[in-house]
Amino acid sequence: MKRLAATIASLALLVSSVAHAQQGAATSGSGTLVGTLTPDDIRAVSPALEKYAQGPIDGDLWKRPGLSPRDRSIVTVAALIARNQPGEMPRHVTLALDNGVKPGELSEIITHLAFYSGWANAMAAVAVTKDVFAQRRIAADQLPPASPEPLPLDEATEARRATGVAQNFGTVAPGVVQYTTDVLFRDLWPRPDLAPRDRSLVTVSALVASGQVAQIPYHLNRAMDNGLTREQAAEALTHLAFYAGWPNAFSALPVFKEVFEKRPG
Repeated sequence: MKRLAATIASLALLVSSVAHAQQGAATSGSGTLVGTLTPDDIRAVSPALEKYAQGPIDGDLWKRPGLSPRDRSIVTVAALIARNQPGEMPRHVTLALDNGVKPGELSEIITHLAFYSGWANAMAAVAVTKDVFAQRRIAADQLPPASPEPLPLDEATEARRATGVAQNFGTVAPGVVQYTTDVLFRDLWPRPDLAPRDRSLVTVSALVASGQVAQIPYHLNRAMDNGLTREQAAEALTHLAFYAGWPNAFSALPVFKEVFEKRPG
């Protein structure tokens, strides 16, 4: 009974925090995010934090030309899901829609990150996004089907990837190797409602945000092969310094540097 009571209390706390985060989510006339906490609210706790929120973030970061507002929203939502921070999600999902991210793309981002950030993180994002979709009258017919016609697969590239993984790890965890091929790369990645370039941007953002630097070289190279430019990749890392913290950004910097230097051209 004590364990059941503790579980109920935890769920009540989660519902309360999500509900609080959803109150008053909006954007200003200029498109700058207002969110649940007003400048006065922040200033009452930390005048310096309010200064930085109004200055480097709202006044500069979101307006930098190296990454479009749409891409910045994709990076931010990916980071929040990866770090399991649902309190900030209602306003950023709302802003993403305002910045041109389609409901189907948000649906695919959550689905994709179930594999790259964990099922629980994706379910927390579902709980928040469901209410935003309801407020925006986004219905099921605006979302991707469960089993769409997949994008064409580069069989030669996929065969090389699968062979390399199997040779290195097939005897260590054959189940992981099997699901990596059958589910991730032959089913998840070819889903058509999130462009390969954007799917890669989501993946790299989540890896940086969660400090998974060992996986960045493969996925950053894949992102650039899928059309993400060096400038956009660098700007995504700059954006993530604010939304995932400086240590995660600085841990990723030498990895980005090495990838940039090794790529031709």
